[in-house]
Amino acid sequence: QVQLVESGGGLVQAGGSLRLSCAASGRTFSNYAMGWFRQAPGKEREFVAAMRWGSGGTNYADSVKGRFTISRDLAKNTVFLLMSSLKPEDTAVYYCAASARYYSGNSYYTRSNSYDSWGQGTQVTVSS
Repeated sequence: QVQLVESGGGLVQAGGSLRLSCAASGRTFSNYAMGWFRQAPGKEREFVAAMRWGSGGTNYADSVKGRFTISRDLAKNTVFLLMSSLKPEDTAVYYCAASARYYSGNSYYTRSNSYDSWGQGTQVTVSS
């Protein structure tokens, strides 16, 4: 099992930036990918970004392409989500997730049921 702890959420004005962090501990050697998802009030959880832990290959939701960047620090078992040009519609609880499953196609890592471990979430609020 992998334990995940997110940090870095907060309140920011539209157009601003935030960087989320997710520190992994436990059986981190079994991770094939890390992902970020978000859930706004009254909406389903949706995919934001994912990264293959070994190769560093990335995948983004269309709604955040060009504005968000996922990255990792292998030595610290930490994944980051740099969010720029934030919009009020980016307001949500952001969750970090880890997958211990290998998939050949990146599209599998856009699905929440491809992940085995989840963090507790961190609130991001973007004011207009």
